[in-house]
Amino acid sequence: MSATPSTPEMPGTITLTEPRDKAYWARYFQTPIEDVEAAVAAVGHDPATVAERLGKPWPVEESGIV
Repeated sequence: MSATPSTPEMPGTITLTEPRDKAYWARYFQTPIEDVEAAVAAVGHDPATVAERLGKPWPVEESGIV
């Protein structure tokens, strides 16, 4: 049996309730959490819309998240 690497599913919404969530999205978009929070406040919780507001591609290929 051969193992095939799986690609994790992209989150469908951005939640910023827990510190780990904030850290995840700040690293994912490679931007300060304050910028992520401001983008979410302005455009809502959809990752693609937040990415557009931040000037980042969605999904991010090189997010630094391992």
